[in-house]
Amino acid sequence: MQEKDELGAVAPLPRIKRQPPTVRLRRLAAELRRLRQEAGLSQAEVTEKTDVNLATLHRIETAKTKPQLRTLNALLDAYGVTGSQRTDLVTLQKEAKQRGWLHGLEADLPDKYSAYIGLEAEAQQAINYESLFIPGLLQTEDYMRAMIRGVRPTVTDEEIEDRVAARMQRQALLEGDTPLHLWAILDQAALFRAVGGDLIMRAQLKHLAQQAKRPHITVQVIPFSAGAHPGMPGSFIVLKFAADNPDVIHIDSMAGDLFLEEETDIQRYNDMCQHLRAVALSPADTAALLASLHRDH
Repeated sequence: MQEKDELGAVAPLPRIKRQPPTVRLRRLAAELRRLRQEAGLSQAEVTEKTDVNLATLHRIETAKTKPQLRTLNALLDAYGVTGSQRTDLVTLQKEAKQRGWLHGLEADLPDKYSAYIGLEAEAQQAINYESLFIPGLLQTEDYMRAMIRGVRPTVTDEEIEDRVAARMQRQALLEGDTPLHLWAILDQAALFRAVGGDLIMRAQLKHLAQQAKRPHITVQVIPFSAGAHPGMPGSFIVLKFAADNPDVIHIDSMAGDLFLEEETDIQRYNDMCQHLRAVALSPADTAALLASLHRDH
């Protein structure tokens, strides 16, 4: 029974705050969406095959609700998913409410769906700090190949090409009518490390300077003269989404993709971004530095 206030009016029920989706739940939603599309089924057709109602399916595919295990199994049956892929998705369902995630490396990209690529595609803005590399979305194809071969010397040529193809597809996010807004901050060391040799770096510096002129891309360089700064421990990306969806912090490590979702971590990394912007050269001074380095190569 609802309580009444001192004037006899019925007091409104307290508003229940919806918990934002975790990275795991977002990944599960994206995978189910992809599997349905690969099976050539519309949402209405899935409803007919599984008895999962349309509203529920929509909420599952947009990460607004966690599917019950029997619902997930019905969907996977409809999509013909078996073996280790099915096991992985069931594990995601069981762990969907857990925040923070270290996701192991996937060597066969882009055939498998990458957790990070899916999140990046949904983001409205990305703040990318790099200490040693040019940010991935701003790399040339030749720089990518040389960088991957140098960092992972045991990978095959085929694996390198798969990773290059995946990164080139990611760069499409910077195109179109509603492109991803990218704020790239990089240490000057990334500009001086001759990945692939002088010719590749010359082309890379030119490409970086051209991209920095686009209205939705901001590039800042932290000069050597800034001394020690908060980004020195390592690179990271802050992904920002539409309202009611909190930021996600992504760290690319040797063990795999690390995702941070706790409020304290999000606040810490956003504070770090503010410090890095403050110690970096302005976008205009960065453009002048890039032009100078390109001439010198």
